[in-house]
Amino acid sequence: VQLQASGGGLVQAGGSLRLSCTTNFRTSSNNAVGWFRQAPGKEREFVATISWNGGITSFGDSVKGRFSISRDRVKNVVYLQMNSLKPEDTALYYCAVALRSIGATTPDNYRSWGQGTLVTVSS
Repeated sequence: VQLQASGGGLVQAGGSLRLSCTTNFRTSSNNAVGWFRQAPGKEREFVATISWNGGITSFGDSVKGRFSISRDRVKNVVYLQMNSLKPEDTALYYCAVALRSIGATTPDNYRSWGQGTLVTVSS
């Protein structure tokens, strides 16, 4: 397994969660890493991405100002800090390694998808 997402769970609206994506050094050290989510019956949605060295980040419009992304290159872990959670944030969250050193917002620019971690936000 090259990617492992964890940290999901059940949280009340307004609460916070931190997701972790543990990557394999060889597959991610020079590549951006991104987070996507997919709710039942909906298409996969871009959430956030961080460049290979952590210097460039980008967020989906629906999470801007509430979510942040960071990476620990020593531990090969990428974190997604989610604050002020809303019921509409409920989804299966996936992390993936980008094809390039700077991430993009569409799934076709990513490879090595993890299995996902479920986030449920109750109202």
